[in-house]
Amino acid sequence: MNVGDAARRSGLPSKTIRYYEDIGLIAPARAANGYRDYCEDDVHRLAFLRRARGLGFSIDDCRQLMALYRDRERASHDVREIASAHVDAITDKIAELESMRATLQKLIHACHGDERPDCPILEDIAGSAASSAKRNRGVVAN
Repeated sequence: MNVGDAARRSGLPSKTIRYYEDIGLIAPARAANGYRDYCEDDVHRLAFLRRARGLGFSIDDCRQLMALYRDRERASHDVREIASAHVDAITDKIAELESMRATLQKLIHACHGDERPDCPILEDIAGSAASSAKRNRGVVAN
């Protein structure tokens, strides 16, 4: 089947499928005319990748999961280790996002939202940007 058919059956865009081939996640056969020729196993692997990416796994994680999926003598703890590390990363990201939300909520509460030009939100962003620039130049902010 061609890339369009594989896209429809796997739920992935054709461009993504070509990208996965470019980076070596899949390797469809080539027809005599040089066109990609996807088989049922390719579509199954593409659906596997779609689900793994949907769960937020990185390309490298997907590569490892795909290798483990193909290895019938794999140890399930290897798969569990990848998934556990991903959950830890998600937990860290959630904490970071909650901190961002709390900061923004405080800034929104501090902003009058009226016709005056002073804005604590912009002042905080500008102050943080200035502090970051000073740190990057090796200058310590007071």
